[in-house]
Amino acid sequence: MGQKWKYQPPTYKQIEAAKLLSEELDMSPILCGLLIKRGITTVADAKHFFRPKLSGLHDPFLMNDMDVAVKRLNKALGRKERILVYGDYDVDGTTAVALVYKFLQQFSSNIDYYIPDRNEDGYGISKRGIDYAHSTDVKLIIVLDCGIKAVEEIAYAKSKGIDFIVCDHHVPDEELPCAVAILNPKRIDSTYPYPHLSGCGVGFKFMQAFAIDNGIAAEQLYGLLDLVAVSIASDLVPIMGENRILAYHGLKQLNHAASIGLKAIIQVCGLRDKEININDIIFKIGPRINASGRIQRGKVAVDLLIENNLRTALEMSEQINEYNEARKDLDKSMTEEANNIVENLENFNEKRAIVIFNEDWHRGVIGIVASRLTEVYHRPAVVITCTGDVATGSARSVTGFDVYKAIENCRSLLDNFGGHTYAAGFSLKVENIEEFARCFEEYVTSNILPEQTDPIIEIETELSFNDITRKFFNDLKKFAPHGPDNPKPIFCTRNVFDYGTSKVVGRKQEHIKLELVDNKSNKILNGIAFGQSARAKYIKSKQSFDICYTLEDNIYKHGEVQLQIESIHTQSGKQKGEE
Repeated sequence: MGQKWKYQPPTYKQIEAAKLLSEELDMSPILCGLLIKRGITTVADAKHFFRPKLSGLHDPFLMNDMDVAVKRLNKALGRKERILVYGDYDVDGTTAVALVYKFLQQFSSNIDYYIPDRNEDGYGISKRGIDYAHSTDVKLIIVLDCGIKAVEEIAYAKSKGIDFIVCDHHVPDEELPCAVAILNPKRIDSTYPYPHLSGCGVGFKFMQAFAIDNGIAAEQLYGLLDLVAVSIASDLVPIMGENRILAYHGLKQLNHAASIGLKAIIQVCGLRDKEININDIIFKIGPRINASGRIQRGKVAVDLLIENNLRTALEMSEQINEYNEARKDLDKSMTEEANNIVENLENFNEKRAIVIFNEDWHRGVIGIVASRLTEVYHRPAVVITCTGDVATGSARSVTGFDVYKAIENCRSLLDNFGGHTYAAGFSLKVENIEEFARCFEEYVTSNILPEQTDPIIEIETELSFNDITRKFFNDLKKFAPHGPDNPKPIFCTRNVFDYGTSKVVGRKQEHIKLELVDNKSNKILNGIAFGQSARAKYIKSKQSFDICYTLEDNIYKHGEVQLQIESIHTQSGKQKGEE
């Protein structure tokens, strides 16, 4: 299926606002138009956007229960109580545990950390974990990136004389657990001005409040922002507002003064001499941290992230790299099996969702497989496996559709569930799987919009090649870091032609290396179209075509701008209705 292009031209009001901003910023009106689309309408807002300052972080005490949480932590430290830092086994959870543990370790030697085992504990807080805490005389548990729904478990801990401080960012239920303090910007009664923090981000705000209350220099905490940046990128939270400040400075830390553990992962990833960006975290650093919790134990990732000896950290990084290779093998085989199941589903073309089950699949990889299915079939996807009579499911979604609400709608069939708009997990009895599939499909069919099941490329604006200057590109780079709510801009240029030198390249001749001109200028631009060699014959025919693309540095020709072409629309394709 061809990708549909979606382009909303700017309104007259937006064009005029962009012109005014352009004069004040000495920046292309086109780029100022992108600022307007992101809600940035003044020079002051633009300066904050392009040069985020740590002084722009919100007061952490604006968050509900923060004063109570700090008071309880101070009490624990003053009494030399044993503290357990407890977190989820994914990237967000393990970075959060590493951050809080590393910061508090400066003030107490009576502190430990616990990452639940995916198979032994399941997701979130477990009675097994609480029993471990009780056996080691823990009096306070700080839980990160989970816990907001652990009503029974936290009540169980309370019966054993253990207090909880919950630091979570998942959507809460109406009933909150009986914790001493619940730090969650998504609370219904939240007083915090920014709701989109990662789990590690909530942990950071807790430590920020603790530092302020105890007169600790902020710089001692800012050295841990590399962990926050990794969590923000990996958990795909919006990179605007406070998250933009944290990600911007976290990336600086990651590139220039990364912690020993992250430095070792960077080296294993082959990123040591590269300027690391959000995509490097998403596709290289994050998956390796995640692999520990998926294949072995999430605690291994925290062990690495808090390690202070580079040689030891490099050895540990090699180990998690092996876990990642094993994860990739599982991913490949399970995805192939999943595709075979989907392609043989009865009346599949009439369905709006995918729900598949295989009792032999590895539960640590089902979320990745669900993502693969969503990418291929452009529908919300749920992948389920089981251990005994208990099934575990992972759901992923398409742009604009809230899969968490779809899962929540089926809650009567579930033992437990949690998540976000685009990713959710749950557990249920095996006997309920068939009814869950029916319930989920029914909700999706009733609530998804037709365009949400189409592969769509959102185009920011149309350009002429004359618009693409070195200054334009340098100013464009200031829009980074990119992510949800601030995507990397995709541009469109219509009626371009092969300059005569375009050719198919790649080991399997699957890519096209292009030299293009448009019909409005004599400017020649280089481009690369990955995986689109099927278009080569048309391109060489000297007919015009349309392209959408991002702008990148040409790593082979320093100083040159290169078009990374996302999609090509040919005149023949339009006539046949292919795209």
